[in-house]
Amino acid sequence: MKNFLKMVFASTLGVFLAGGILFFLSFIFLIGIIASSVNSSTHELHDKSVLKINLDAVVTDRATSNPFDFLEFGGSSIEKVGLNDILSSIKKAETNAKIKGIYLEGGMLMSGYATVEPIRNALLDFKKTGKFIIAYSENYTQKAYAVCSVADTIFMNPQGVLDFRGLATSIQFNKQILEKWGIEMQVYKVGTYKSAVEPYTEQKMSDANREQVTAYLGDIWNSLLTGISESRGISVEQLNQYADECLTFVDPKKVVDYKLIDGLKYQDEVEKLLRAKVGTKEKDDLELASVKDLKSLPADRKSKSKETIAILYAEGEIVEDAVPSFLSGGESTITAKEYVKELKKLQKDDDVKAVVFRVNSPGGSAFASEQIWHAVQELRAVKPIVVSMGNVAASGGYYISAGANKIIAEPTTITGSIGIFGIIPNGAQLAKRMGATYDGVSTNKYSNFAGDVLSIPLIGLGILPARPLTDSEGAMLQAYVERGYDTFLSRCASGRNKTKEQIDAIGQGRVWTGNQALGLGLVDALGGINDAIEAAAKLADVTGYSTKDYPAEKDFFTKLLEESGNSISERVTSMFLGSERLEQKRLMNAWSHYDYRQAILLQ
Repeated sequence: MKNFLKMVFASTLGVFLAGGILFFLSFIFLIGIIASSVNSSTHELHDKSVLKINLDAVVTDRATSNPFDFLEFGGSSIEKVGLNDILSSIKKAETNAKIKGIYLEGGMLMSGYATVEPIRNALLDFKKTGKFIIAYSENYTQKAYAVCSVADTIFMNPQGVLDFRGLATSIQFNKQILEKWGIEMQVYKVGTYKSAVEPYTEQKMSDANREQVTAYLGDIWNSLLTGISESRGISVEQLNQYADECLTFVDPKKVVDYKLIDGLKYQDEVEKLLRAKVGTKEKDDLELASVKDLKSLPADRKSKSKETIAILYAEGEIVEDAVPSFLSGGESTITAKEYVKELKKLQKDDDVKAVVFRVNSPGGSAFASEQIWHAVQELRAVKPIVVSMGNVAASGGYYISAGANKIIAEPTTITGSIGIFGIIPNGAQLAKRMGATYDGVSTNKYSNFAGDVLSIPLIGLGILPARPLTDSEGAMLQAYVERGYDTFLSRCASGRNKTKEQIDAIGQGRVWTGNQALGLGLVDALGGINDAIEAAAKLADVTGYSTKDYPAEKDFFTKLLEESGNSISERVTSMFLGSERLEQKRLMNAWSHYDYRQAILLQ
């Protein structure tokens, strides 16, 4: 009887579980259909509309669409928008008769400083149409204000804040923390200015690092002030004086007196002004069209030509394969295996006449960077490739750019950092404190290279090497790093038509702005992605072309299946081996793809 009840209970539970899973999958399928429908719909633009650009957002080069964006769970979240979509919407607003002007809503613009310049330039082109631009915010950050400074009129909330105080950078040095834990970081590098390792080995900035940071930070700030000065008619010297006052905490009336802001108004008062601008009655709703709304509208003059300029977006840390990274923190990555495939595909596509390689990366694995560089060279042998640098294209980011026909950067792009380092932790003291000892057998002299790994008892998770490298092991690793640097110099010298000695003189891990890099010959011109597209078309000798973005965005169901597959694999591992083994499997997977030679900028 007892066994019978167990069977009945198990069967009933199985039915409920199966029903629950079926319901969940049906729900996801329904959501996918709705999401696909919403994302593919075209916005109905009304007469007397105003394009609203929200600068209280995270701006990346190319935002990936999320099929759940149309759902709001538990309130609003920070908007994520692509720079490409912002520029496209402004361009569409120029010629669309239903768009009467642009409303910029300031805020905490989360992006690099090189994102400011292309948005400013697009807005300046828009102003040539005679249409208006009005800006408003409760609080302006310096980046958001730099964009909004092009507006005809800038308003701020009467209790708002203009955060205007200059630029600064601060680095946390963890050497003493690591020493207290019993961990030593063994560093092998090439490059006087390669400062990525300093937080682990020093207690303050080196003179070389202070020199380069002072130079590029000052150049970025000067570029920012120059743009504001031209738009507001206030000298750079005067703007610096205002920054020295730290306007963040002054009475808002003072920033009006300084002519940085034109007036203090509440949001409803600004919207009333916008209604008057477009000729809408006060009782009627103000027709605001978002960047997302305009994204759904077709381009005004979409070329029907099969000749295509491909735009290949590469954003994030450079890694060999899609595995967890110690540096990416879950952010997007440039995976060598994926991008080599993309470059080969573009190379073989006869309709693609040229490629714009949009690089926004601090670098990463030197090995992975070399694979992408090689694929760029293979493509260049068949058709032109032009690099458009985003906020940062440094170290490995410069490595994968160096082989292009032409490199175009923004004035405030962070680039260069031509150098390589390797860093291996030594947990010998920590292992001693924990009471761990090691013994083993090796067949050859270096069989156990960095092989003693400190593991936490019971959990079995290896966390770091438990002994220092010997002198001979360290010498081998240093030679390995230097060989990587020599290869890096060769790639840059070949791509820039310079000698290795000339590249070394401006290399050594030194960081430059795009403006500085132009004078050094590391880039060919200053400009944005549209300038790169025009340069690519000119090199390919095409006129009536269309553009297409790569890698192609995956649809809802593809993303769902990929994520589900990964989840099921991990759940099975956890079920049969335990959660601790799952974590160990993840870590070992990451270590198996770790490159001892890193070409990365960390500031």
